[in-house]
Amino acid sequence: MATANQNLYLRLIIISVVSLSVGFLVGIPGWVFGGSLLVWSVLELRRFRQLSAWVYENDDQAELPESHGRWGELFDGLSRMQRRQHNRENRLRGIVNRFQESSSALPDAIIIIDQHNSMEWWNDTANRLLGLNPITDRGKPVMNLLRDPRFIRYYNRGQYNDPITLPSPVKSELSIQYQITRFGDSDRLLVARDVSRLVRLEQTRQDFVANASHELRTPLTVIRGYLETFLDNEVPPGMQRGLQAMQQQARRMENLVSDLLLLSRLEASQAATSDQPIQLHAILRQIVDAAKELGRDKNQTLTLEMDEQFDLCGQEVELHSAFSNLVFNAVRYTQTGGSITIRWWVDAQGGHFAVTDNGPGIESIHLPRLTERFYRVDESRSSASGGTGLGLAIVKHVLVRHGAQLTIKSRLGQGSTFSCHFPTEMLSHTADPNIRDIG
Repeated sequence: MATANQNLYLRLIIISVVSLSVGFLVGIPGWVFGGSLLVWSVLELRRFRQLSAWVYENDDQAELPESHGRWGELFDGLSRMQRRQHNRENRLRGIVNRFQESSSALPDAIIIIDQHNSMEWWNDTANRLLGLNPITDRGKPVMNLLRDPRFIRYYNRGQYNDPITLPSPVKSELSIQYQITRFGDSDRLLVARDVSRLVRLEQTRQDFVANASHELRTPLTVIRGYLETFLDNEVPPGMQRGLQAMQQQARRMENLVSDLLLLSRLEASQAATSDQPIQLHAILRQIVDAAKELGRDKNQTLTLEMDEQFDLCGQEVELHSAFSNLVFNAVRYTQTGGSITIRWWVDAQGGHFAVTDNGPGIESIHLPRLTERFYRVDESRSSASGGTGLGLAIVKHVLVRHGAQLTIKSRLGQGSTFSCHFPTEMLSHTADPNIRDIG
């Protein structure tokens, strides 16, 4: 502003010198012309200075100075623009205020995170659920305040299709479900919901299933023992068929109880209890041998392809159960003479286990629900196969506990592929001395 004033004064001095010079050279007419020019210049520069002062020095609430002529039209136009701008700002301010008031009434915590992972804004519920301080925490990185390693891994992974449930950083008895959505230019919207009641109900359900399943094991063992004893002795043919049917159903109930107990144990914790290297190649060969025995009457072709340089880290019993469920399902549901390919390979994204068959395939409408407990695509076919309806639910929970993901690709009449994708940190090298680096 000081530079602008200096320029104005310099122009006024130049105009004065020119006017006086003209008056001196021309005489009285020149003096009149020069004086008029000087007065006009002073008035124009004064109005220009008033406009500059309004633009640079006064706040946006100040009124424009009064004027007339062209300057008056300019001032009136600027005044109308000022009023329109104020009206727009008031409308936007009202929208923001209503949004803040409505979000404060929500039971869920809402946090806006910018592209630098810093928290820009959050509602009042976030203060209560997550312990945020609106005075000291604004602008801080979200991972400096939500420090649970599981949340940090979830945040950095960038895959937000499924939420994650963790204890509240303020009250450990509260269970908070976090869901992140991307928007704008790499910004994120974090929604935190108190799901303590749902978690308690789910825990009650799990305890009931586990206790009931445990109590069923003993009577089933007794029933099967007596059935085997009766079948070892000579019984009438009609009774023998009945006893064999009873034995088959008792065996099926035992499998169901075993799967229920395993699923309850998997649901009890979110992380595997062991991250030691397992002998994956030996496990896969055992599973293939068992699958051939399971489908010995179907004349199926089973092919095993393995990357011999890499193994997995994790809980061996759980991974054996997950992989065998996928392979045995392929054997059960693939027609006689069909082919099944089991693959294990490693690339820059991690380790991958896949089971591909050329069976009847699955309609796309069923794919999102396949991992639900007891969900069946075809009730009659599933009952005939002897499955419990829990296999894929077990697979999903095992993979979640190992930081892995399950993907399913299938088309009706063209077969199916079930793939397990493990992060690179879950891989281990085999004993082969000539190991290449991952990726």
